Amino acid sequence: MPYIRECIVTTVDRQRKAHIAPLGIIAEKDGWVIAPFRPSTTLDNLAQVPFAIANYTDDVRIFAGCLTGRKDWPLLPVEGCAVPRLADALAHSVLSVESVDGDALRPRHFCRVVAEATHAPFTGLNRAKAAVLELAILVSRLGMLPAEKVEAEIAYLSIAIEKTAGPAEREAWGWLMQRVADHKPGAGQR
Repeated sequence: MPYIRECIVTTVDRQRKAHIAPLGIIAEKDGWVIAPFRPSTTLDNLAQVPFAIANYTDDVRIFAGCLTGRKDWPLLPVEGCAVPRLADALAHSVLSVESVDGDALRPRHFCRVVAEATHAPFTGLNRAKAAVLELAILVSRLGMLPAEKVEAEIAYLSIAIEKTAGPAEREAWGWLMQRVADHKPGAGQR
């Protein structure tokens, strides 16, 4: 089984317009693979500027926000790199694309880490953060999963929200649950 690290990936196009996306990067050999599904702004940007920043954050609102149209998160420049990082990143890795496997559905960009930095301490785990992250992954696959699977997962994940969520986790959960509700057959029809 592959080791996957969930993070927020930042990329830029030729005009240096930044794009942020929640992605699971895959550990491979001595680097990371970025493999978003087509079509993807991340794929387009990596073809134009072959660098990315893997942002490691514990603010689950950023993951939920990216999937619900809330993509205006503060960014900061990274010395020696055209791609910015999240201002709220606890740490980041600068990734340089070394090779591309041009799969028709999900191209794989093998990247080497060329720089890393830590910006804030990691202060511990929270089950609600993990539940929001899992719901974000479900939301990213709503068109691929049966409704029963989504509902069963939400029922289980909601236990962690009820028991351990703070205001940020509750806000992120609400955004994602609205996305689930909007996706259901007949949603929006009156």
